[in-house]
Amino acid sequence: MSEQQTVYEKPRPSIGMAFIPVLITIAIFVGGIGIMQYPAELMLIFAGVVFTVFAGFYRVSWERILEEMGEKIKRALPAILILFSIGIIIGSWMIAGTIPLMVYYGLNIIDPAYLFLLAFLVTAIVSTFTGTSWGSAGTIGVALISIAQTMDVSLAITAGAVVSGAYFGDKLSPLSDTTNMSAIAAGANLYEHIQHMLYTAVPSSILAVIVFWIAGTSIDTSSEQLGAVTEMTAALESLFSLNIILLLPALIVLIGSIRKKPPLIVLFASSITALLLALIFQGAAVADIFAAVVSGFTVDMLPQNIEVTEDIESLLTRGGLYSMYNATFFVFCAFFFASAMEASQVLHVLLEGIISRLKSTGSLIFTTLLSGFVIINGTSNALVTYFLIKDIYGDSFKKHKLHPVNLSRSMEDSVTITEALLPWTVSGVFIATTLGVGNFEFLPWAVFNWGGIVFSALLAFLAPYTNYFGIRKLEDE
Repeated sequence: MSEQQTVYEKPRPSIGMAFIPVLITIAIFVGGIGIMQYPAELMLIFAGVVFTVFAGFYRVSWERILEEMGEKIKRALPAILILFSIGIIIGSWMIAGTIPLMVYYGLNIIDPAYLFLLAFLVTAIVSTFTGTSWGSAGTIGVALISIAQTMDVSLAITAGAVVSGAYFGDKLSPLSDTTNMSAIAAGANLYEHIQHMLYTAVPSSILAVIVFWIAGTSIDTSSEQLGAVTEMTAALESLFSLNIILLLPALIVLIGSIRKKPPLIVLFASSITALLLALIFQGAAVADIFAAVVSGFTVDMLPQNIEVTEDIESLLTRGGLYSMYNATFFVFCAFFFASAMEASQVLHVLLEGIISRLKSTGSLIFTTLLSGFVIINGTSNALVTYFLIKDIYGDSFKKHKLHPVNLSRSMEDSVTITEALLPWTVSGVFIATTLGVGNFEFLPWAVFNWGGIVFSALLAFLAPYTNYFGIRKLEDE
């Protein structure tokens, strides 16, 4: 609070002036990333420079921006370490045969017509038990993408289903850090918060099931696709010694998450177990298993001297610390932009002006949803966004006699489940890098993610006509 007070002692931009860097940034993002497809990291740096120059006109020092950036990186350090851990776990699970075993079973069991639907349902179950979207996408999600590649079905739809399922648990699981922190920030009871989110999660899930089922029925299974499946299963049987014990690393992650053990320790234990399995069952050399976790797995790390097609080789070449370097560099670029934007006071000025004009429940909740979406795409930090939203809109929710669960649900629907959709957020880069599918490719198919914000807005605007169905008032206590 003392830091914010220091900022507000300085001159503040007017509403008209505050729009200038915002419009320039929108042009940089839409034009540079969306249209010209320039690197998102470079565009974030350009946008950060715009806000840095703007902040300088209002006597905000460069040191102040660096301090803010340092605080953001400090708070995000656990997430950055998990980012590296996911790279390690993918590499270790690949050389152990854990992910290949999942792919093998999937190819033999899953009907292509139900792949999209199962990708959503299975990932949703895993993420609910583990409470992590990143872990779910980086493990079962990678296996599902490999299955889709082999079956030659849409990777965009598969990735959209994986993202939808992964963020289902990230939103609703009591084990999820974002679920807990959004409830804490809004001052809501955790389980009341989860229960209230069902009003938007259930219709979003039903819509996702319908969309993925319909999309699956349009798949035309050809003899060429079936041939590719046969070729892949034969290659996996030749390359790896497949048995049920190889699922032990996945079981460790599941049990560790359910028992609320520290994520980094759970992921490390799972990786060590996978490396031991690689030595015992796959006969991999010690140097190769270490290389798999650092630079990623390749088929030539296995002792079996078997030729495979380029498609199969590229499909199995995954993971490693190096695969997460770009995403980590992106974190620094995103936090530079977010720090400069926050120090400029632009968001506070614009949102304070908007709040004074909010009269109805619908307009208040919709503006909160829109603000959450904008801020998370600017800060790439859900924790910071939650408390900013609480500071900005908390009193307005009380004046409208709205229970805190309405605010916490608005945070989840606009922040938690939308963060992965755009390519200039940390989660967006992680998902795109891990699954190998661009954000704008899977965005239309991430039905659960954009469904949350749509259904949340609908409930708010329809409240006067539905006796406030899905909107909890303080008078209800």
